[in-house]
Amino acid sequence: MTDRLTLIRWLFWLVLVSIAAAILFARLLPIDLTPGRLPGPDLLLAICFAWVLRRPDYVPVMLVAVLFFLMDMLFQRVPGVWSLMVVAGVEFLRRRETSLREQPFLVEWGMVVATMFAMLVAQRLLLVVFFVDQVPFGRALMQFLSTAMAYPLIVFVSVYVLGVVKLQPGDDPIARRAA
Repeated sequence: MTDRLTLIRWLFWLVLVSIAAAILFARLLPIDLTPGRLPGPDLLLAICFAWVLRRPDYVPVMLVAVLFFLMDMLFQRVPGVWSLMVVAGVEFLRRRETSLREQPFLVEWGMVVATMFAMLVAQRLLLVVFFVDQVPFGRALMQFLSTAMAYPLIVFVSVYVLGVVKLQPGDDPIARRAA
């Protein structure tokens, strides 16, 4: 029989894959074909960032890499570039999760926004170096801003609906499991 901690991790991994599938399905539907729409937020990126700062064990790096690489392929973006940036951003925030536990939400939000902006700039620089066509900077900046504005709502839903709360120093499941 599987212990409760492993079962919960697998359940949240399944929830993350289900959310990614729903986002993918919704974005691939030909609902509105008129040009000039404002780009919506990257919800999967915001969810990954919110979860990795609350429960890093719910967001395994290989799952994130596979999900975002699949999104790159299906949205016909340059394969692997945005996936690389997301993995780097998730791992950067994972390393700072313990120091952000006791910080107020505005500090966390600022760290997430700074990480997303660094990812945007790094992606654009990498694509410029290899002379790859890109979306206009204004459009990419609007998507960045909409993702940054959607982050508090994603955190609210993650915490109060899905129950993904920050680990506290006494709540470490690995230390509890070893005891």
